[in-house]
Amino acid sequence: MNALDGIRILDLSRVLAGPWCTQTLADLGADVVKVERPPGANHPGGDDTRGWGPPFLKGRDGTDTAEAAYYLGANRNKRSVTCDIATPEGQALVRELATKADVFVENYKVGDMARYGLDFDSLHALNPKLVYCSITGFGQTGPYKDRAGYDYAIQGMGGLMSVTGERDDLPGGGPQKVGVAVADLFTGLYATVAIQAALRHAERTGEGQHIDMALLDTQVAMLANLGANYLVRGREEGKVPGRAGNAHVNIVPYQVFEVAPDAQGQPQHIILAVGNDGQFAKFCEVAGQPELATDGRFARNQNRVRHRAVLVPLLEAIFKTRGKADWLSALEAAKVPCGPINSLAEVFADPHVLARGMVHRWEGEQAHPLADQVDLVASPIRLSATPVRSQRPPPLLGEHQAEVLADWLGHR
Repeated sequence: MNALDGIRILDLSRVLAGPWCTQTLADLGADVVKVERPPGANHPGGDDTRGWGPPFLKGRDGTDTAEAAYYLGANRNKRSVTCDIATPEGQALVRELATKADVFVENYKVGDMARYGLDFDSLHALNPKLVYCSITGFGQTGPYKDRAGYDYAIQGMGGLMSVTGERDDLPGGGPQKVGVAVADLFTGLYATVAIQAALRHAERTGEGQHIDMALLDTQVAMLANLGANYLVRGREEGKVPGRAGNAHVNIVPYQVFEVAPDAQGQPQHIILAVGNDGQFAKFCEVAGQPELATDGRFARNQNRVRHRAVLVPLLEAIFKTRGKADWLSALEAAKVPCGPINSLAEVFADPHVLARGMVHRWEGEQAHPLADQVDLVASPIRLSATPVRSQRPPPLLGEHQAEVLADWLGHR
């Protein structure tokens, strides 16, 4: 049994934030039906990410299929049907499916669902318990509500790029986006939390509600301690957080350090993440510099932050005296937080990552229709009594049309 067994979700979302949300709910056991655009004269049909490649899934004959890795990474455990919501017939089908659903997820522009008669008010009238989640760039209200929202632009507008990247006074400084679409992903996860809260309310009261999720709202919330730093003191003092590169604005030493080069002379780096004064003292012992831990400028974190410009150059020189493996083994033995900077090849070969089951192979009865084996990143959620499922590989476009219409609507 899965945690969300029996919950039906009608998913009209595309690309990433919405599909990431519904994939998580599907992992937890919900029956997620992905409603996709049918092929047409000017569109291949389906979620746009099906074509966001290369890379594409390699089929049994060794050639590329039409299924992009991007799409495969956000749509496991779902069933796919096709429906043109721009037509009266398509709208009628979605309304009929919505009467059988517990949750409706969409990420169309503000007002589009109302034009199709598929907005919250219209569907709430048909199914009062329906939890209706809208995911947009800027939300259903406010001066920007009609704008299209894209993760890259949201990272810039929401302040993330102003605090990401090397310091402006150093080579390579300037705005930098995060390597993955974090505004989309965080919005998808916040939407997952909101949907489960709304389902709990609907169970108690019989009333559904409209969830208004916005990428910009989420990005602002994600500023976390930096947002708090500015609101608590920075605004008053005229101090705006900026880019700190690989350093931490509130903790020192908490950054990347270059160590001695490898045998081939290539530069090597490690992460040191000292979180408290006790860990700093242990680090100083490992580094052979115990006097630093008793120096009044460095003994406490607040003083290390104030004297960062003095301490960090001292540590940079110390780190270059020993190699990567030497530092990591010594620091780990002393329980000082540290780590390597792995490539994705190293991540997916890491014995701990593999032992934790973070790579799932779809094969056998779970095999993708077009390939005997597909490796994808697994869900990180671990539940002792209701584990997440790995039941269905990401579906082909419209793969489950007849099956869903029979299951949900009794059509034969």
